[in-house]
Amino acid sequence: PNPSLQDPSTLALTLEEDSDNFEITMATTSSCRPFYRINRISSHIKQKQLLRRPTVARFLSSQAEDDVLFEDRKYGNVLITLNRQKALNALDGSMVMKLTPKYQAWVNEADKSPRTIVMKGAGGKAFCAGGDIKAIYDSKKQGLPPRECCAFFNDEYVLNQLIGNLPETLPQVAILNGITMGGGVGLSVHGKYRVATDNTMFAMPETAIGFFCDVGGSYFLPRLKRNLGTYLALTGARLVGPEVALAGIATHFVKSESLLDFENELLSSPYTEIENILTRFSVPSSELQEMPESKALWERLDPIERCFGHASVEDIIESLEKESSQEFASMCLKLLKKMSPTSLKVVLRQMQEGAKRDFTQCFKMELLMSERFMERDDFFEGVRALLVDKDKSPKWNPPTLQEVSEEDVSAFFK
Repeated sequence: PNPSLQDPSTLALTLEEDSDNFEITMATTSSCRPFYRINRISSHIKQKQLLRRPTVARFLSSQAEDDVLFEDRKYGNVLITLNRQKALNALDGSMVMKLTPKYQAWVNEADKSPRTIVMKGAGGKAFCAGGDIKAIYDSKKQGLPPRECCAFFNDEYVLNQLIGNLPETLPQVAILNGITMGGGVGLSVHGKYRVATDNTMFAMPETAIGFFCDVGGSYFLPRLKRNLGTYLALTGARLVGPEVALAGIATHFVKSESLLDFENELLSSPYTEIENILTRFSVPSSELQEMPESKALWERLDPIERCFGHASVEDIIESLEKESSQEFASMCLKLLKKMSPTSLKVVLRQMQEGAKRDFTQCFKMELLMSERFMERDDFFEGVRALLVDKDKSPKWNPPTLQEVSEEDVSAFFK
């Protein structure tokens, strides 16, 4: 079957086989093409607003000194390598605590010391497969209050906003070579340049674990063309290789065999040369559309636009049922039936609300939503079923869409 239509839980099981300490979140985000980016605002104001929530040391699942590597290069440029290969470079509190002060310092120096930031993941399997939700699950089981369970999200969102508001003299180029989900999307997609490769696999299967599309998903997903963002958010479907660029999640596509030369040129040139370097190494959009890997996305866009533009999850499902003789619609229905009913309805409302809010407002909304999810059962049940007991049989509460009222959904936004 087309890999982009596979069950999100299949990916979780695949990742478990690659990791001795599987702590991968299934949340994601991204940003659209450059013209969707907001104007830069004062980062320190947002930090003060968000950092009112506590930071909890127990979320430091990897306290190794080398879980993030920083390498200085010519012209003040810096290479960041996310370095938790056994966990597919999953983002945890230790990594956030190393990255945030670095970005704050570079922002403060940006006028006098412009530079290019290149971010990549160690190894060839993943850029960053998500954030550490297993530690959050463990903390709740140990009795931590919901607000304190949100400490990791709080700090992660501060870092996401820093990256999304970098000045023009401090551009970031994220090389999305391999699995890119959850926390990894938050680290990359809000930056100015996101480079997909032949190995890129992008997904946001948070509804499969009873959560929502955080790390800025409220902002970029509703702005993807032809209801694509709503489709990705509800079904957890994957995009691979050139599809990630054609969808607008990546800004460029560079073939894997050219990555080393591409990276070296970026790091050995002034930041003003980024556009020229990208032009030389990137595959033009017209060629991307003709690549065999892109065919599936183009074939799905029409039914995505028809079926995923409705105002309710029930209407989306009804629209898909009318086309259930088609493989794509049938697979979407199978995926949606496995997801948390609460998450499905909340995420659809999230897409609707995010379309009306700016970048900062979306993160404020998401911080509130994360706390509401920590107060309820589905997130912890989803993590249990997919990552702890691994029985792949979550018992959602409530178990059906009909039992999730509008009042229930609205409570996540208050």
